[in-house]
Amino acid sequence: MRLRTLPLSLGGVSLGLMLAASDYRIDLSVAVFTLLVTVCLQILSNVSNELGDFMRGTDRSADRQGPSYTLSQGLLTERDFKIMIFIYVVLCIAFGLAMIRLSFGTFFSIGAVIVALMGVAAISGAIKYTLGRRPYGYRGLGDLYVFIFFGIVAVLGSYFVAAHEIRTWILVLPAVSAGCLSVGVLNVNNIRDIKSDALTRRTIPVRIGEKNARIYHTALIVLGWISMTLFASMRMFDWWHYLYVLTLPLFVVHLVKVWKNSGKALDPQLPVLVISSFLFSVLAGAGFVVYLL
Repeated sequence: MRLRTLPLSLGGVSLGLMLAASDYRIDLSVAVFTLLVTVCLQILSNVSNELGDFMRGTDRSADRQGPSYTLSQGLLTERDFKIMIFIYVVLCIAFGLAMIRLSFGTFFSIGAVIVALMGVAAISGAIKYTLGRRPYGYRGLGDLYVFIFFGIVAVLGSYFVAAHEIRTWILVLPAVSAGCLSVGVLNVNNIRDIKSDALTRRTIPVRIGEKNARIYHTALIVLGWISMTLFASMRMFDWWHYLYVLTLPLFVVHLVKVWKNSGKALDPQLPVLVISSFLFSVLAGAGFVVYLL
């Protein structure tokens, strides 16, 4: 299930929920089911990704720098993974319907239908990253998917589920921030695997080269910070709104190591950036909630 990736998806959704809590009184049960849907979508994406990579020979490459997975080691079969995909699709639908019912009280309001459509798109996107006839992850579109679903949909979608409206356009800024940091995680993964990926897929690092991919990575982190700082500065000023600044040393150390290392030596930077991004999002959201106390 690649558990080390789960905090990444939870970070953006937690940020959206906490921002909604700072503007409105939200239902705790809605928040819980929103987080459950998020976890199931992330695991669905991970399981589908492993199956798709295995079927296309990506995880079997001798040049692979990442960890070995259960399919490539022969611990589970393709049938096992197809069963898991079915189970997690069912869980996503079940938790999603419960979330919509608890939030909107009906399945037939405009808001409920919008959220349901976002859910369908999220399930489809999670599966088709590496599965299907034309998986977009193999065409360099993974960054766009991650930005949309881990940033825009995660933050604004969870805010909308809790609040039933998007209060102000500046909420796009924290969504952009979460999206950029999430794309950064994918980019580190792709820089690490640039040699093996060159044989099977056209990721951004494969397209632009390793040096430019590091520049791109730095730009993603910086833009994520700028977006959140702009958002904090456009709200009523309070020092609590800048609580996320406590994570700055983590990002600085991460960038230094990304520039110094390559290949397998970059693998430790994946969980580092995942945890850093999670703490960044949680502290950013908590700063607005604490301000009200």
